[in-house]
Amino acid sequence: MNSIVTKRFINCHNKLKEEGTVRSSRQFALSLEYLPQSLSEILKGRRDVTIELLRKSIEEYKVNPVYIYTGEGPMFMSEEDHKSFRVLTIVTNSQDDERIVHVPTPAQAGYAGEMTDPTFIQDLPTYSLPDYKYKVGTHRSFDVAGDSMEPTLFEGDKVICSYLEPTLWDSSIKDNYVYVIVTRGDVLVKRVTNKLKASKQVELISDNNYYEPFHVDVGDLREVWYVRAKISPFLPSPQNASSYISDEVKELRKTITEQTRMISNLNQSIETMLKV
Repeated sequence: MNSIVTKRFINCHNKLKEEGTVRSSRQFALSLEYLPQSLSEILKGRRDVTIELLRKSIEEYKVNPVYIYTGEGPMFMSEEDHKSFRVLTIVTNSQDDERIVHVPTPAQAGYAGEMTDPTFIQDLPTYSLPDYKYKVGTHRSFDVAGDSMEPTLFEGDKVICSYLEPTLWDSSIKDNYVYVIVTRGDVLVKRVTNKLKASKQVELISDNNYYEPFHVDVGDLREVWYVRAKISPFLPSPQNASSYISDEVKELRKTITEQTRMISNLNQSIETMLKV
């Protein structure tokens, strides 16, 4: 027991007591709705800190998760950092293997909400993939909505993504790659230009030229997910596809012919009126 993460958690606990933020370990435990006896076991090195206890410590006392997991940076977040911080909820199976959470279109508005309840994430559909690259790290998939990323992505496609830690945004968001950007009010699938170092913004670009690029301030970013793969609906066989395309072409020709006839009739009417 007593992993390095637990030792850093104990350091944060001790610092809170030294500074008088909490009067005792018992008060600390109760403020986090945790049993004082169980906290005592952690402090004595007999058990490791739980994910849930870490989550509550981050929310209540601004414990810095970067310090907890990497040992870098300050023990506690500033007020500004804490306001923009979002605890990422994961879902595991009975063997503690992390599952891929899928966020369908109807759930995306709630997902991007200011305060996402962990139970909201846990109620979303989950699945796993056999490829080893999806066994390491946190992955999530999202429905693609609208036509802004055509012809790369179409409505109904699903993108499978890897989570990008906020501490890595500056250096790891690569220009012209596709990401899922979760803002304070929306879930967006876009190609990205990284302008965080220059102007604290990212530029979001659609593959469909009809849509203009736009910028999002770093303060409005909630999550960034790197798109690694896509799942598309089943396509018809080549024979059926040819037949489908042929029918579409026939319908288009019919529409063009009808519009040509209407324009011709309109020109004749105008000419008649001018002669009168």
